[in-house]
Amino acid sequence: MDIKLAGFNIETDSMEEFQKVNGKLLTPEIFSSAYARISRSKKSVTELREDARKDVEKARRSNQKIIFDMGHHSVAEHAVFNFDLIGISRLALESIERFRLVSYTEKSQRYVTLKGDYIIPEDFDDTILKKDFIEIIELQNKTYESLFKLLREYIFNKFSDLAAEKSNKSLLEGWAKEDARYILSLATLGQAGMTINARNLEHLFRNFSLSNINEVNEAGKKLYNLVANVAPSIILFPEPSEFEKDLRFLSLPEFKDNSVSKLSPDLEIIEFEKDGDEKILASFLSIFNSVGFSSALDSVSAMTYEEKERIYLDIFKNMEFFDTPPRNFEFADITFQALVSASNFAQLKRHRMASLLQGDYKIEHGNTIPENIKNIGMEEKFLNVIKETNSVYLKLNERYGSSADYILTNSHRRNVVMKMNLREAFHFIRLRSDKHAQWDIKNLSDKLLIEIRKLFPLSTILLSGKDEYNKRFENIYNKKPKFNI
Repeated sequence: MDIKLAGFNIETDSMEEFQKVNGKLLTPEIFSSAYARISRSKKSVTELREDARKDVEKARRSNQKIIFDMGHHSVAEHAVFNFDLIGISRLALESIERFRLVSYTEKSQRYVTLKGDYIIPEDFDDTILKKDFIEIIELQNKTYESLFKLLREYIFNKFSDLAAEKSNKSLLEGWAKEDARYILSLATLGQAGMTINARNLEHLFRNFSLSNINEVNEAGKKLYNLVANVAPSIILFPEPSEFEKDLRFLSLPEFKDNSVSKLSPDLEIIEFEKDGDEKILASFLSIFNSVGFSSALDSVSAMTYEEKERIYLDIFKNMEFFDTPPRNFEFADITFQALVSASNFAQLKRHRMASLLQGDYKIEHGNTIPENIKNIGMEEKFLNVIKETNSVYLKLNERYGSSADYILTNSHRRNVVMKMNLREAFHFIRLRSDKHAQWDIKNLSDKLLIEIRKLFPLSTILLSGKDEYNKRFENIYNKKPKFNI
């Protein structure tokens, strides 16, 4: 066996210095070209990379033929790019961070004290409305500062034992910041790092060009200009197809009774896999015994509850808090609907292996107000700012449509529909029902946990937030797991 490190990410400043000294063109297209030829060449992978490196133009022609003519688009996935995204609004970051097979790390409003930087949309050409927009954003930012000071004092007093240790200062301040930020607008600027392969980058370009947010359109153009000359042979379909355009501008009937405003703020189970526990077991039996799935399911259905429980107990007997259930658990799905705040959604969207659909932010959906803001007696002040925000939002929305969303806050809500299989649910709930999780998404996760345990009582015997895992394991097996949290 011979395994080689073929390459790794290097930041562009270092590459440019290398190219100046050595006069050699560095491009990720070399990987795509070399790996694309593996299936039809007698040469080793290392030799194929060497060939592509020696003649980049030939490698590029090869890429275009293989991707475009032969339809093997997956070779573009071998080319990976890293981007610094700076000065991007929270609203635009929601569009940027929606792609499933892309990696992001974002500046957190929970841990960084914000300085009041925000974007003013370029299409705000009405002087009076633009002035109203700025005044509301400044009011929100000023309220954030006062809330943070009051919340910081309240939290340090409430948790005086933790505050006694200097090492806990940033933790407690983080709790204050995460509640204060609910009054901040979606125009607030942030930054992120993004790692993406060329195939997904094409998908991003097409999606961004169809966005109704100008900032997102502009981000797509800037990203394209950065890579178009670096890797022209693997960015072949940056423009949206007619099919994609049709879906974006699909005309659907509106509900005249305005039922959209009647959505419950609580989590609602829409659909779930009937007999999910049995189907998971049947998938084990079908593969293990090489029999038809229907026959395996009939066999499982004939078992007693205790017999099925014993199998699950055997499956989980050596499971640790970090272990992932096998793919068999993907055979049980659950779909739910909920109204979530922008703050909640910022974390929910990170679970990209699940299927997540989101509606627009609507002031009719109300706002999520942190309990600590109520505890310090600032709820009325908070709601007054929201009232003024909503008033200006209606004026902006009438003239500028969805660009008005910039003025909405982290407390404003949107409707989401989310589908995940039980394997993904284990990951979601372990992370989001943990005591260290942010309270808003933890509340959502805790509600989901209750419902999933009802629907799949056997396959979820060890489903919990990771801080509760060891205790749950010990109660079931009467022994401690090998690793302690």
